[in-house]
Amino acid sequence: MAQLQSLKVLALFVCISWCAFAEAGDVEMDGAAGATFSVGTYGARADGKTDDSNAFMKTWQAACASSGKVKIQIPGGKYLLGPLTFSGPCPKVTMLTIVHKGTLLASTNLGKFKSDVWLEFYGVKGLRISGGGTVDGQGAAAWDKNSCHKMKNCQALPVSVKFIGMNDTIVRGLTSVNPKFFHMAVIDCQRFTATDLTLTAPEDSPNTDGCHIEGSTGVEISRAKIGTGDDCISIGHGNTDVLISSVECGPGHGLSIGSLGKYKYEKDVKGLIIRDSKITSTQNGVRIKTWENSPVSTIATNITFENIIMSNVSNPIIIDQTYCPFKNCGSKDPSKVKLSNIHFTNIRGTSATPVAVTLECSKGYPCQNVNLKDIQLKYINGSDATLACANVSPQFSGTVNPKKCTAPIAAA
Repeated sequence: MAQLQSLKVLALFVCISWCAFAEAGDVEMDGAAGATFSVGTYGARADGKTDDSNAFMKTWQAACASSGKVKIQIPGGKYLLGPLTFSGPCPKVTMLTIVHKGTLLASTNLGKFKSDVWLEFYGVKGLRISGGGTVDGQGAAAWDKNSCHKMKNCQALPVSVKFIGMNDTIVRGLTSVNPKFFHMAVIDCQRFTATDLTLTAPEDSPNTDGCHIEGSTGVEISRAKIGTGDDCISIGHGNTDVLISSVECGPGHGLSIGSLGKYKYEKDVKGLIIRDSKITSTQNGVRIKTWENSPVSTIATNITFENIIMSNVSNPIIIDQTYCPFKNCGSKDPSKVKLSNIHFTNIRGTSATPVAVTLECSKGYPCQNVNLKDIQLKYINGSDATLACANVSPQFSGTVNPKKCTAPIAAA
């Protein structure tokens, strides 16, 4: 009895300690120390009808001009906002935390947007966003104005939330619905972490990528639920050391590296890991896509996809180095993106198509060191799936099904 009582006391102590730790974590995330600025103080109406853009900008400017750990509060309510860029640097601020508990509504008047920006954070160090709030791009009325899924040269619609040139950023618990274009974009950032995201849009909404990452180092995205009309995650050029984990993807176009090789200014991609995720009823599973006729030679290397569950996924594993989604792509010259050290490990589930694995590499630069280990993919009707290969000699280990390059590459 005494031993049981001691265990109860110990359990109570652990519980209290954990709760205190969790609460302390919230305080740190919310930047409790230092000055606090509320958008309501600066005139935000939060009625969903009045344009609160000016109030938000005044709040940001006051917070950025402050010092130490600073907090911006966005209380519950609906805030109608036009395009806004929250710029740094904030030279005396060591941490700037936005506690967002409301719903931000994008203007439906496309005439207000002169670029692809709705909400943009630029050049800030130590930004934290928490609170479980929502950004609503109100994109339904704009999707039929989008031509980027039809032609190579187009005017992109506004991204709901862009992070550009940021350092040491943490985003937690953000919900994004119905963006006009991407939900989120992380561009030229260092040490960016986002967790507990919920990103949703209809399956037929064009170019509504969940999170697009480009030109960044040290990016981690985890515990995200993404169902949208394009890639759940898209990792573009110039990225190094990116970790994507614990993502639930579907509907959408899957978890993608690329597209790569579209522009002359593109840089190499190195050190990408996508793992511990579930993909359901998507057009693709895990994918690398590079443009044919790419203008410059670049490298994409050390890429790992591991511990992925597929359920009714078309093209569960795909390398596509003849990518061009348009009717007229000009020259058919091979892609100049050199793929090497690509690892697919412990990927299992069901394919909605007979060809579960497609490895279509560049004729000019065949893939090097492509490894498939412990792959178990079945065609959803119960029959064996097949594997299609071109310009690659994949290596197999563990139990692999399908394991031979027997299927022809589908004609474009």
